[in-house]
Amino acid sequence: MNFMQMAVEQSRIAARRGEVPIGCVIVKNGKVIAKGYNQREHKQNCLWHAEIVALNRACRKLKSWRLNDCEMYVTLEPCQMCMGAILNARLRKVYVGAKSTTDLNWQTPIEFQPNTEAQNILVDFFRNKR
Repeated sequence: MNFMQMAVEQSRIAARRGEVPIGCVIVKNGKVIAKGYNQREHKQNCLWHAEIVALNRACRKLKSWRLNDCEMYVTLEPCQMCMGAILNARLRKVYVGAKSTTDLNWQTPIEFQPNTEAQNILVDFFRNKR
């Protein structure tokens, strides 16, 4: 069975459980290290997308948040949240089974409130790291 087909099987699990049918598999050196499927309804948690579930499991397995030697196979093009997590995990490559045809169906206003103390904490932290 190929890796995308394994992701499809994860999406079938999600569908059987009444979730949006999206599945995900993460591979390192040709071996599956993590799988996931959507679980937002079951967990009542907006973060439980297939990609996030799989990323979390991969990080635990490798004991690292850096997944730069890994590839992801996901049945639907990742949303903005998942893409942010993928970029942060530094995945080598993402294979997508289907393109998303939907735009964001919800928008939350964001307002910038400048705060020097918040800025300085970050600047000092990274200055000390380097």
